[in-house]
Amino acid sequence: MSTAHWLRRVALTGCIAALSGCATKGPGPLYMWETFPRQQYDALLREGYSPEAQIRLLEAHAEKARGANAALPPGFRAHLGMLYLDTGNPDRARELWKAEKTAFPESAGYMELLLSKLDAPAKTAKSERAP
Repeated sequence: MSTAHWLRRVALTGCIAALSGCATKGPGPLYMWETFPRQQYDALLREGYSPEAQIRLLEAHAEKARGANAALPPGFRAHLGMLYLDTGNPDRARELWKAEKTAFPESAGYMELLLSKLDAPAKTAKSERAP
């Protein structure tokens, strides 16, 4: 093997090593989806787990996302709020819907609608008690 050929090989190997060192892994997923779409689908079909079991699964998902410093996907808090409402916890539903509105301002219209329907029975009860 000639010296020129050997130098070309060394230079080529060095270039490949340098370029591969510059390669970066692409950005990761924007949100931590995991099994949320399937859970949501099952809940809407009224199949699968009970609302309480779904809440446990979603709360575990949220905890895992917090631990990984990952963002929850759009609709996650809203769906979890619906499950809490189904189990008789409107205060937690309200809290989650406000958090969804904060995290995704484009959901504000729908979240406000849900919040207004949640608050409607309280307003009706107050007006019935007024003289």
